[in-house]
Amino acid sequence: MIRIQNFINGELVAPVKGQYIDNYEPATGKVYGEIPNSTEEDVELAVIAAEKAFPIWSNMTNEERGAIMMRISLGIEKRMDEFVAAESRDNGKPLSLAAHVDIPRAISNFHFFATAVEHFASESHYMEGMGINYTTRKPIGVVGCISPWNLPLYLFSWKIAPALASGNCVIAKPSEITPYTAYLLSEVVKESGMPAGVLNIVHGLGQFAGDAIVKHPKIKAISFTGGTKTGEYIARTAGPMFKKLSLELGGKNPNIIFADCEFDEMVKTTVRSSFANQGQICLCGSRIFIERSIYEKFKAAFIERVEKLTVSNPTDPNAKMGAVVSKPHMEKVLSYIELAKEEGGTILTGGHQVHLEAPYNEGYYIAPTVIEGLSYDCRTNQEEIFGPVVTLTPFDTEEEVLMMANSTVYGLSATIWTSDLKRAHRTADKVQAGIIWINSWLVRDLRTPFGGVKASGVGREGGWEALRFFTEAKNVFIPY
Repeated sequence: MIRIQNFINGELVAPVKGQYIDNYEPATGKVYGEIPNSTEEDVELAVIAAEKAFPIWSNMTNEERGAIMMRISLGIEKRMDEFVAAESRDNGKPLSLAAHVDIPRAISNFHFFATAVEHFASESHYMEGMGINYTTRKPIGVVGCISPWNLPLYLFSWKIAPALASGNCVIAKPSEITPYTAYLLSEVVKESGMPAGVLNIVHGLGQFAGDAIVKHPKIKAISFTGGTKTGEYIARTAGPMFKKLSLELGGKNPNIIFADCEFDEMVKTTVRSSFANQGQICLCGSRIFIERSIYEKFKAAFIERVEKLTVSNPTDPNAKMGAVVSKPHMEKVLSYIELAKEEGGTILTGGHQVHLEAPYNEGYYIAPTVIEGLSYDCRTNQEEIFGPVVTLTPFDTEEEVLMMANSTVYGLSATIWTSDLKRAHRTADKVQAGIIWINSWLVRDLRTPFGGVKASGVGREGGWEALRFFTEAKNVFIPY
């Protein structure tokens, strides 16, 4: 049994009230560890430590902070195999995915922001005959970072790295469902030379630890990734306290396929964009719209590839899909499959739980599921399922597919497949989403803004956008 501890004031410590909650392994459905059930008392200790550390950390030069963050990046890299195994076990994803995406990206996040902050330039505005304005940017102080379970260390580091690089002290809460790699990160940070109290990691439930972070008056900004309903609560709670908010929320992303696309490349990538990480990526394309003239051809080719995806335990080298993250989440996804049937959908493949042999016979596995025959505006096509479930819908005109693509409350990302350059630009301009991929998917440059519109969030992460969020601008005017 692995007992995880909080990381407060540079030390691994037990929760104040001594309470723990079970941590389940998705591949087996068994408890394999315990995590702190932290409360506002633990958050208060973290805030006290962060306030004490802030003058030290914020007064360091960018180069000094960057050097410490580079040591964190290298520390994760040196323990690569351990982090990969922990992420796979905690989340249920195949080892290969953790090894090629999650942990390398976490390493890159620390590396990128450690160096990017050295090139983060301020602005000046010359007023002819009058004087000059110049802008400085200062760290906010103590900030809160709350991350989700689907890409645990990847998204955890995506938040805390720019917060730290810009001189803030951080109170961070990883998901209580996937806490293991954040705990290992505590050990790396402890060895990095970072001053005590700069980064504090508080584990626990959102309703206790997360809520205490959101409500604490001395935590001046909240960066949150997770469900839209939770984002609404955070906005209602933190907004009247005038906290800065960055909310990266849900998605119901369209994948628009025109007949003139590069067909083989499109099918191959669409399988990946549908079922990567068991469909548990906010950027997965869960609504696939296909121009009617190639609908039957696409359906046959797509189903053939999907049925070759191996659902297996995360350590199986042949596994293309592992377990979904938890039993409640599995039950939610399966309930949406039943809903799709009630709404008139036809299951083309999948649609059921997968049962493996012991010791994985109680794990949370779902067959990749493809559904057709649903209206664009039914619940299955409007609500975020966040699992290995996609729908196929034919379309006849560009205007029709844009109407269907934009019909949801979400607007995170979209993928467009066409060889017509004018159509690519035209449709990309009209799709209501913050991120558009043309003839590709999940190509990420850390310098670019990341985020959605409508119910998919508020603000942007990544590159200069993240560094701007975690700093306050001050304008200074000097007359001639």
